[in-house]
Amino acid sequence: MPLNADGDLGYGSVAAGSGPGLAGNMGGAENVPLLMPEPQPERYSWKPLSKDELELIAGSAGWRKFRTRLVLLFWLTWVIMLGAAIAIIVQSPRPVAPPLHWWEKELFYRLRPALLMDTQQGAIGGFEVMRERLPYLKSLEVGAVILEGVIPKTISASNLTEVSHNLGSMPQFQKLIAESNREGIKILLDLCDLEVINDKESENSTEGLSDSSGYIQRGSNALQYFEFDCSTGFGHNPTYCTFVCSMTRYSLKYWLEQGISGFGICDTDAAYSEKTMEVWRALLQEYSEKDNERILVVRETSDSFVVANALGGGVNGSLVQLTVRSLLPPSAHPLPVPEVAHALEESLQARHTHWASWTVGGPVLPELQRIIMVLLMTLPGTPVVSDGEEVSPAQNTTVNAIGDEIYIQDEGKKWRSAIALFQSLSRTRSREEALLFGEFSFLPFNASSSSANPPLAFLRSWGCVHFLVLLNLGSEPHSLSPNWAPRLPEGGVFVTSTRMDRLGSVSLETLVMKPQEGIVIKLFESGSFS
Repeated sequence: MPLNADGDLGYGSVAAGSGPGLAGNMGGAENVPLLMPEPQPERYSWKPLSKDELELIAGSAGWRKFRTRLVLLFWLTWVIMLGAAIAIIVQSPRPVAPPLHWWEKELFYRLRPALLMDTQQGAIGGFEVMRERLPYLKSLEVGAVILEGVIPKTISASNLTEVSHNLGSMPQFQKLIAESNREGIKILLDLCDLEVINDKESENSTEGLSDSSGYIQRGSNALQYFEFDCSTGFGHNPTYCTFVCSMTRYSLKYWLEQGISGFGICDTDAAYSEKTMEVWRALLQEYSEKDNERILVVRETSDSFVVANALGGGVNGSLVQLTVRSLLPPSAHPLPVPEVAHALEESLQARHTHWASWTVGGPVLPELQRIIMVLLMTLPGTPVVSDGEEVSPAQNTTVNAIGDEIYIQDEGKKWRSAIALFQSLSRTRSREEALLFGEFSFLPFNASSSSANPPLAFLRSWGCVHFLVLLNLGSEPHSLSPNWAPRLPEGGVFVTSTRMDRLGSVSLETLVMKPQEGIVIKLFESGSFS
């Protein structure tokens, strides 16, 4: 701003010559500048980039390189995590499931068609009633049926391919086999105690047979069946022996060609010998297929019960697929509770070298029937159930079956509960590896227990999954001691019980078993969710 020295005095003006100092130094008008503040820099205000600017920057070489490296880092991290998970799964200890044959996985059902025909007052043949009952058997998860009485007990060697006329015709039986196979149910023929008698023209020539021939004599013209060893003892009549052996081979082949999946015999039959079993096994293997292996089932009888349970197997057990043992000793009447408990405990503690198969084996008190069924369906091996045992029928009750409908007179509610229990057991067994081929551990209770009949218990384990089976045969409730099995998991869930009234989770510390009750509990180890 200029300073006017010659004008009027005012703001910003200084008069010249007002003082000697100024007059001597300043002449005339003079402009004097004033000090002014420096200008402030303009403040930056943010504003978003435009679309063109964004596209320009995003497409630059630096950002493209950054995005490429970020994507590579993401996929590299994902691959590393996947590989680590696979390595953990592979290295984790996991038991390898053994391959099972069909007869080791299926539930067997023993049935006599003549009894079905009796319940229908003979209105239709036994084969037809059996065919109408297939859906019911399928609902029970039955995989194989052993038919008794199809071939008459006493028959000549030339008629071994015939069926009992009281049950129906051969075409009806063939239809039954075909429909059973479509339902996934295999048919086996029971030949136990079958007697092959001499033809009339051979009676005179076979009177000299002796017991050393390998046949069991039953009178002057009867002999036990299916003994293939004709090399000894038939010096008196080798022709007839050759005839019987050839007809026997022909008959077995005939039934196998019809679709029969196997045969059942008793361990007291003459055919149950090492040489005969080898011949039978070779014949069955000849007709076996990958998914339809033909088998031989041997049923242990009363004479061998004690020996079989003591030794854990019968004679020639390695030559047959299934050896059916009884849980209870033979008896004409139901055994009392202490004897039943003792027999079951011996069966649980017995060691078996081959795949086991179990059946009840004798009459049971009504209050113990469901407990025995729980035991039968949870033991290691193949269960064999006889007709009617799945409903635990009381005395003087009858079973009528047409298709899917089953009626038990005066026992409707109990029957529905028994069927629900059986279906629960059979379905659980077919789906759970621990019950199919899991390890078996008997869990004894304290011998000094105050109960006269302490409960029975065992564990079925596979991997981290355990099934605890508790059987209280006594008439008093029983609780589990905390020190009874300290290594067991503390809790689990109820699978089923004989009264069908237990659901949800359970703690072993608070569990109280009711009188004459069987319980199946699925236990989990800590941190497992199988």
